[in-house]
Amino acid sequence: MTDNIPLQPVRRAKRHNSKNRNGCCPWSRCCGGGDFRPRTVWLGHPEKREQRYPKNVINNQKYNFFTFLPGVLFNQFKYFFNLYFLLLACSQFVEELRLGALYTYWVPLGLVLFITITREAIEEIRCCLRDKEVNSQIYSKLSTRGTVKVKSSGIQVGDLIIVEKNQRVPADMIFLRTSERNGSCFLRTDQLDGETDWKLRLPVACTQRLPTAGDLLQIRSFVYAEEPNIDIHNFIGTFTREDGDPPVNESLSIENTLWASTVVASGTVVGVVIYTGKELRSVMNTSNPRHKVGLFDLEVNCLTKILFGALVVVSLVMVALQHFAGRWYLQIFRFLLLFSHIVPISLRVNLDMGKMVFSWMIKKDSKIPGTVVRASTIPEQLGRISYLLTDKTGTLTQNEMVFRRLHLGTVAYGMDSMDEVQSHVFSAYTQPTHDLPASRAPAATKVRKTISSRVHEAVKAIALVHNVTPVYESNGVTDQAEAEQHYEDTCRVYQASSPDEVSLVQWTESVGLTLVGRDQSSMQLRTPTGQIMNFTILQIFPFTYESKRMGIIVRDESAGEITFYMKGADMVMAGIVQYNDWLEEECGNMAREGLRVLVVSKKSLTEEQYQDFEARYVQAKLSVHDRSLKVATVIESLEMEMELLCLTGVEDQLQTDVRPTLEILRNAGIKVWMLTGDKLETATCTAKNAHLITRTQDIHIFRPVTTRGEAHLELNAFRRKHDCALVISGDSLEVCLKYYEYEFMELACQCPAVVCCRCTPTQKAQIVRLLQERTGKLTCAVGDGGNDVSMIQEADCGVGVEGKEGKQASLAADFSVTQFKHLGRLLMVHGRNSYKRSAALSQFVIHRSLCISTMQV
Repeated sequence: MTDNIPLQPVRRAKRHNSKNRNGCCPWSRCCGGGDFRPRTVWLGHPEKREQRYPKNVINNQKYNFFTFLPGVLFNQFKYFFNLYFLLLACSQFVEELRLGALYTYWVPLGLVLFITITREAIEEIRCCLRDKEVNSQIYSKLSTRGTVKVKSSGIQVGDLIIVEKNQRVPADMIFLRTSERNGSCFLRTDQLDGETDWKLRLPVACTQRLPTAGDLLQIRSFVYAEEPNIDIHNFIGTFTREDGDPPVNESLSIENTLWASTVVASGTVVGVVIYTGKELRSVMNTSNPRHKVGLFDLEVNCLTKILFGALVVVSLVMVALQHFAGRWYLQIFRFLLLFSHIVPISLRVNLDMGKMVFSWMIKKDSKIPGTVVRASTIPEQLGRISYLLTDKTGTLTQNEMVFRRLHLGTVAYGMDSMDEVQSHVFSAYTQPTHDLPASRAPAATKVRKTISSRVHEAVKAIALVHNVTPVYESNGVTDQAEAEQHYEDTCRVYQASSPDEVSLVQWTESVGLTLVGRDQSSMQLRTPTGQIMNFTILQIFPFTYESKRMGIIVRDESAGEITFYMKGADMVMAGIVQYNDWLEEECGNMAREGLRVLVVSKKSLTEEQYQDFEARYVQAKLSVHDRSLKVATVIESLEMEMELLCLTGVEDQLQTDVRPTLEILRNAGIKVWMLTGDKLETATCTAKNAHLITRTQDIHIFRPVTTRGEAHLELNAFRRKHDCALVISGDSLEVCLKYYEYEFMELACQCPAVVCCRCTPTQKAQIVRLLQERTGKLTCAVGDGGNDVSMIQEADCGVGVEGKEGKQASLAADFSVTQFKHLGRLLMVHGRNSYKRSAALSQFVIHRSLCISTMQV
């Protein structure tokens, strides 16, 4: 069958990582060299370490003090063009071959080398200063002398480090204590894994119960941690307190970790450092910066070989005309030197000077302010890009979720009609007829509900079904305790593991129903009249990537009602809610507008129904075998014939002029791939919203595959489709690349657009490398986070976007811009002009040299 892909083993060219994981040099243990092993880390006692660990420094430099000069010279003379002129200059030390003064050969060569070394030195110094800025960030450390200040580069394994809110975590740590009352904290991990969702982290229970942070130094305890590895989503370890009675042992997982390059989003945390330097999860997911040589320079080098061949032929012809008389072999060398102008050394000087001018023009362009050129050797490379690989969060989007639409089936409310929603909510709490809940009215299910009551129920459901926690902070006028007691609006900040949920809760606040308080067992809402409604949280069913929905069971304390609320993706909720004829159509319409759609539903429960469910649910959670399956079965028994309340549409706002920029790039023949660590639904919505995937294009969502056979069938299904965009997850991508690398890349390269979601940093770099190897085309990687550094360094051109998420990607990139829209002018104008001018300049110099050589003949 022609559609079938033959099952054959992948012949993959092994590409070894140049990074030595064991230290800075393969023969030394100066930076903690040796094989990675599990470790025992004593709290607050780095002197008890079992082995030497690497220093906690960030280093984006290509050379150090000792390797700079040898490294630069090697990178210059490994190409034939430069080696030819070195041999030519050295030949003048031989008396029989000397044709003129030595300076006529050595001065031009020395000038070229001086310019190159100076340029490389300037870039290295700048890189060193940027690294020094990051490594010099000050943190607080707990010690026997109290709290002392320490630089990021001075942090050691075993140190107890205090990290404040909105401060970067300087090293991989185990979470010991938090200042938050609920005993947990949130982390922003977009710089590590690209996900916008905040991650909930829990401290070690034993250390959180200590009266003060200083008591951490008084107990005899240690952490056993697994060997360093690149897995940022898992961790295995234990915490042991030996002086307890009895001794305390707690298991540690990913929930107890604070990885470097994440940012603390709530409270102040204390952690013990377990990995530093080259052993950090974030560093192990990046590659060493490599010396990039432009394709134009390689072509000039190849042309030099051709001209050298012509030079040898001309020299042989001249000796042949003399009938090889006398010392003819010496004459050949003399003619090679005499006609050496055929290969002009001025070409290299002119090209280097030209690149410096092109780089200066990019930096001085007022239409792309803030653009920085960190690799002035490859400006013409920008004009020859065939594949653009871009991150999503912070690069294409602003990472700011905005509520756009509420749809009730018969009526929809957009941004321009939110005042109607506000009036409906206000009337629900001011009219006497609405004092009693609608569901308690007789024959409520039989009577057609008014629009006002439907809007009220929808807003109330959105205000309750979430994991958002309001936090009160001092604003300089009102202190924290007073703000929390009186629910001060100006002091309230919402925290959640998803920005989508925050945008929904902020919207309910804007229409009159405000979330003012929440803890582990209760929730408080404030009505437009100022009344506080109390709800008891009975059960929470968190969102998972498998279920694609989340639910909550609450009891209204004033009415005694028990209600099960649920929200989730439309494809899942369609089989849960009662039959209707508008859900599928309206979800499609909102998705085509680039909105992230959630379906909200509810189900009223009697006390008997809930008690029966709770008994079965608790029993299922106590099961040892097939626990997750039994729990899911019990929950699904409750998810039947739920009442559809509304659809919500949230937009992750794009950066300015993203759509026209992508359109310009596509019209120029550049294929755009989006590589993101975010969820599949989020990535697909953003791709549609940015018009990376046009409305007329079909989308093939690659089904999750785990085996070779499943990958084979799915690739066959994908092969039958034509001119459709591909959306694939990182797990499925890994399976396809393991068994069918060639076939997958062949099919993916034919797609007009590709979206890879849930990608790890190493997978992003692997995709860039495979594109280079399979297509032979030039690639450009664009990103703004630490999880994009590997991709940026692997690409032929790396562009970092400076944003509010930090400068890590910008510092490691060849070019740095402040907004994605500047990429269009950078590639289409400066890249194109640099390439055309370099080509014209090289042709002029070569033709001029040929004319001079012809005159000498």
